[in-house]
Amino acid sequence: MTALLEVDNITLRFGGVTAINDVSFDVQPEELFAIIGPNGAGKTSIFNTLSQVYRPQEGTIRFEGESIMGLRPDKVAELGIARTFQNIELFPQMNVIDNLLTGRHIRMNGSIFDGAIWLGKAKKEELENRRKVEDIIDFLEIEQWRKHPVALLPYGFQKRVELGRALAMEPKLLLLDEPVAGMNLEETEDMARFILDIKRELNIPMIMVEHDMGLVMDIADRVMVLDFGERIAMGTPDQVQANPDVIAAYLGSEFA
Repeated sequence: MTALLEVDNITLRFGGVTAINDVSFDVQPEELFAIIGPNGAGKTSIFNTLSQVYRPQEGTIRFEGESIMGLRPDKVAELGIARTFQNIELFPQMNVIDNLLTGRHIRMNGSIFDGAIWLGKAKKEELENRRKVEDIIDFLEIEQWRKHPVALLPYGFQKRVELGRALAMEPKLLLLDEPVAGMNLEETEDMARFILDIKRELNIPMIMVEHDMGLVMDIADRVMVLDFGERIAMGTPDQVQANPDVIAAYLGSEFA
């Protein structure tokens, strides 16, 4: 099967600090691929290179067979790579519907003039975008919050809105940066269910960075482990859990 995403030997440096050192991996269609590692291992730096916020000094990144190296982040998003953030990055005073509509921005084609008069094409386009947003609201079970400012929502529901905004972009690949960080057990179980629904019902492949090892080992298809910017293991959850290098990285070499 042809990989959707191919990352070959990328290295990212900040001055004299190497954040990512010669890391390679690929993501297959419909795969849930997880990246784990201790704090400072380079997990979020990987995401920032995939979205081209950071530009690796070495290596290549190909999406659907084409290099994305050097593209602006908005152009990467237009290609179909969407992401959520570890820290919620919503517009707190806007309601849920309007926050989700911001994710539709890259799919809107009308001009400023069309939008100002709100007739014909512009009206049809907005109604279609609102329909898609309502579908996401139903999918993520946030109907009761749809017209509430997101600042008033419980934390777990704010994380769902963050996920919904990424889905509104109609991604071909979804990057989830610590989707259950700060959640209680019930919220974590709900988010895990939605992630699996995205995989099974929407057929969207995902890369997930997460510290919750129980979640990762339960739902990921493959796992890559980073430590100090280097890949130390990759395989199925069972293979990774049994790897002595992974045990040493998390628990110390005396446990390996």
